[in-house]
Amino acid sequence: MADRLPLPFVERNSVTSPTTQDGTAALAALVDLATPFAVRTAVALRLPELVRDGRTDAGELAAASGADPDALVRLLRHLVSAGLFAEPAPGRYALTPVSEALLDDRNALLRAWLDADGPGLRMDLAYGGMLHAVRTGRSAYPAVHGREFWADYRADERLRLFFGATMAGFAWQTGPEVAAGYDWAPVSSVLDVGGGTGALLHAVLSAHPHLHGAVLDLPEVAPEAEEFLSGAGLGERARFVGGSFLEPLPTGYDVLLVSRVLTDWPDEDAVRILRRCAEAVAPDGRVLVVEVLAGEEHAKNNASFDLQSLTLLGGRERAPEAFDVLAAEAGLVARGRRDGANGLVVLEYARA
Repeated sequence: MADRLPLPFVERNSVTSPTTQDGTAALAALVDLATPFAVRTAVALRLPELVRDGRTDAGELAAASGADPDALVRLLRHLVSAGLFAEPAPGRYALTPVSEALLDDRNALLRAWLDADGPGLRMDLAYGGMLHAVRTGRSAYPAVHGREFWADYRADERLRLFFGATMAGFAWQTGPEVAAGYDWAPVSSVLDVGGGTGALLHAVLSAHPHLHGAVLDLPEVAPEAEEFLSGAGLGERARFVGGSFLEPLPTGYDVLLVSRVLTDWPDEDAVRILRRCAEAVAPDGRVLVVEVLAGEEHAKNNASFDLQSLTLLGGRERAPEAFDVLAAEAGLVARGRRDGANGLVVLEYARA
């Protein structure tokens, strides 16, 4: 009977109430997995690029992408219905504003994330363990993949490079505001804690030539970080330090930057990271926590990021007051807050 069929296959005629009918259609759209995987498959096959370059016939697309012709037509049929492509004539395909967005250089990281052959899919497959995450309050990644995300990160170069590029993209966006929104005049040295290849440090040091500093991240990041810093035009003012922010940090720096790090960790580990910062920062120094705190206009995105943090890493998005509580546990006291555009906030802490 129709009422026993899985939701995507409920027969519309079997639902008599217009309200129920609308709700059923909306629910079916919510649980659809075919479309997200179809889009990822199209990205992996480079279909938007091929169509842009003039291969608009189904046969040409199959030959150029290495796909089975019949299976590709079936994929394209679904993607046309989803709005990723148009079919102006039978068997011929064209771009739509949606597929054109995939080709925009500003969406390069999103395009890489959506590649079914890339590490972004492995990360997103952790959502398959969301039930485990919600039941336990812990990351689903090891339940799905057999080991913690950070173990994968250290062992898998493609995953490390991809995740690093994603975080660097955030740093390139926020770096100018961090550099301009804090009084760096009395500061001489900066340590970017968990700063990847050093994109945020580069932004700060470039804007303030009197500063010198270092970026600390796992030793596996060293080749990419040293290559980036050597070409960044900072000379001897910037260097890479291999290490873990869960262990004792280099001491004596006036400012420790902690940008989009704490959101990746549960409370107990976030306190541990902040405690390491409190131990290492100069006596009169500051710890600057850089986060994106979505307001009401970003509430939907914030909820999505929060669920992603839980499922993938066991972390969480936090309000400023929550950071203050964690900082107090770590031996730090709040000294200020600076709000930037698009929810960016810089929280300033000193030793208690």
